[in-house]
Amino acid sequence: MSTVTSADGTTIAFDAVGEGQPLIMIDGATAHRAVNPSNAEVAKLLSDEFRTYVYDRRGRGESTDTKPYAIQREIEDLAALIEDAGQPATVFGWSSGSLLTLDAVAAGLPIKALALFEPPVVVDDARPPLPVDYVERLESGSPDDAVELFMTAAALLPAEMVDSMRGTPIWSAVADIAGTIAYDGRIMGTTMSGNPLPTDRWAAVDVPVLVMHGDNTPPYLRRGAEAVAELLPTARLLPVQGENHNVEPPVLAPVLRQFGQEL
Repeated sequence: MSTVTSADGTTIAFDAVGEGQPLIMIDGATAHRAVNPSNAEVAKLLSDEFRTYVYDRRGRGESTDTKPYAIQREIEDLAALIEDAGQPATVFGWSSGSLLTLDAVAAGLPIKALALFEPPVVVDDARPPLPVDYVERLESGSPDDAVELFMTAAALLPAEMVDSMRGTPIWSAVADIAGTIAYDGRIMGTTMSGNPLPTDRWAAVDVPVLVMHGDNTPPYLRRGAEAVAELLPTARLLPVQGENHNVEPPVLAPVLRQFGQEL
């Protein structure tokens, strides 16, 4: 494990695997290195051609945190990793992490390309939108309250399934970092409101963007990926056969390899 220090003094823990052009992988809500081995597996598969950074976002795993939170702080975390890489990086984002990557490019970070997997975007009535007070409820309740709200309102798990998960290791792992769920809620903003995406938020994104979705994923996530690809002039859409919201490393790694070779 290595670390970098972000602009506000937060320590960001990461592993860097392989040699070659830098690739930074960003998790979505609740995930980090200790609970999501997929990024590390992808890094190993790409180690002959890429130097892949797998890191814990602030407030998770072995990274520290500094209050108050702002999306800009996470952009600064990514900037510190790119500085460690020593050159502009390709950045891959899972789910809400993909929206963070778009914000980072719009903020002017030295990023040469983006790969996004199933950004959490709801632009129609294919599913219920997030509650308008989603972030406020996450920040005002207990860790267990935040986990329940995330699982029911965002992940759309049935209430009886959520109740059966209480007290399990999975529940405890999410509750341990429940305070960061609101971070992703702030990053999502209005993207899960059921309304069209704002045209100004990512207007400055001018790098190549690969937007992916699994062809077995829920329809609203497919439509969300399509909406992002339609919004960005430099984007192209890629359905990934046989996958859903969790794509397997042996499937993802070749796609990222080819994307990197095309740059």
